[in-house]
Parts: sequence; structure tokens; C-alpha cells
Amino acid sequence: MASIPAVSTLSNRVIRVLGCNPGPMTLQGTNTYLIGTGRNRILLDTGDKDVKEYQTNLANVLKSNQVNIEHILVTHWHHDHIGGAKIWKHKRSPEDSPDNKLPQSIPINWLTDGQEITVEGATIKIHHTPGHTTDHVIATLAEDNVLFSGDCILGEGTAVFEDLFTYMQSLQKILDLKPGVIYPGHGNVVDEPKRKTDTGHTKSKCRKKADRNGPKHLWPAAAYNVNHHLTKLTKENKIKCVMVEGENRWQYDGTCECSSNL
Repeated sequence: MASIPAVSTLSNRVIRVLGCNPGPMTLQGTNTYLIGTGRNRILLDTGDKDVKEYQTNLANVLKSNQVNIEHILVTHWHHDHIGGAKIWKHKRSPEDSPDNKLPQSIPINWLTDGQEITVEGATIKIHHTPGHTTDHVIATLAEDNVLFSGDCILGEGTAVFEDLFTYMQSLQKILDLKPGVIYPGHGNVVDEPKRKTDTGHTKSKCRKKADRNGPKHLWPAAAYNVNHHLTKLTKENKIKCVMVEGENRWQYDGTCECSSNL
């Protein structure tokens, strides 16, 4: 795994600022991105709460480039993406209430699928990609055919997900966008987006995670992953869920549309 510097200039439109919050789920840390070429830029994701090193690095980048942040976009509600913006509970819909309200001087605008946000030198388009979380979005940079994948695709390994069925649909959506390069929420830049995003490749990775022969401390996670697969197959009408002695059981009884390629 190649080391990620605290600050990296990825192109003349994108500066990556590492969130300085390494961990098992965040890899080397959360990647945040400053986007644009003019004085006013877009910040995509904000890292974790109260990480002084990240705050200092971001402030230094803004000062040295003599730029401001005009828009803050967050890909999804997880704390390591919203903490730096002090939104402790990201609202999944306008009807939800945040735990701590931002000052009224800082408006929150809900992103919509297909919405575009522009600053000098950058046109960002939002694409709803649920699966990792219900509210997850990715963003594309039209000028460079770049895709910011959030936690839908990682630079290393395979992302976790809440719903495998919608997650696989989101991967297909990314494939259809045909990005030239992917800037992920964690890990290094993905230079071969098609190979990384291919749904067959991802299904193979998911099966490996569910291997019962793995370490015992990973068995609960494996069981959780297997349940995601069963739920996906149920939604696809390949198996059906029945109650047996008060517990869920899955079966194929010949009436469902089954495929050997699970």
C-alpha cells in the first residue's frame, strides 16, 4: 500500500488533503478534496471531528493558494466524512432533525441526483449511489472525467455496504459513467476504474470475505456479509425467505428465477 502524503496536488483542479484519521475502516485516513482553479473552491468531504493536524493542513493549503471554500459537499453521513464540518448527524432527508444545528448563517442544501455545482474551473455533478449507506452520493468532475467515489469504491480492498442489491446497482451506474480515474474516499487513486468497479470482481471479493475458514474473530462479519447476499438474492427473486420456528430461512423451491452465478 503506497503511502498517501498529508497534502497532494492530483491535478491543476484537485488538491487532496488527507484527514489524518487512520484506522481499520478508514485505511490511511479519509481523503478530502479541494476542487477548482479559481479563488473560490469546493471541499468534498471533511474528515473526522477535531483532528487538529487535518485542520492545520487544510488551513495551510487555503492560505498558500490564496483560496476560499465556497461549497462543502459530503458524500454520506458517516462521521469520518462529516465531522470536520461539525454536522454530527447528517440528515438523510429534509424531515430528519440533526443532533446539533449549524448556525443559521450556514445554509444546508440537500443534494439531488443529477444536480450540478460549479466553481471556476470545475463542474461537479452529483449521482445518487446508495448501498454503502442509503444517502451515499458520488461526484464527477466534467472537465477531467474524474469520479469521486466516496466509500462506494476504495483505493484498496472492497467497501462495506448496508444493502448489497442497491450497492451492485450503484457499481453498475459508475461503470456506465466510464470515468478515466477514480479519487476514492479512502486509499490511493484508482487508475483502472473498470477493473475495480466490475461487478463480477466485486462479487468475488465479497465471497472471499464470507469464507468460514477465515479467522474466528471475523466470523460475525462474514455472517453479516452472507446475510447481505441472501437479502440481495431475495430481492432478485432467486430465492425466497420463509419462517421456520420463528427464524428466517432461505430456500429455492423451483418457483424463483434462479441463476447458478450467485
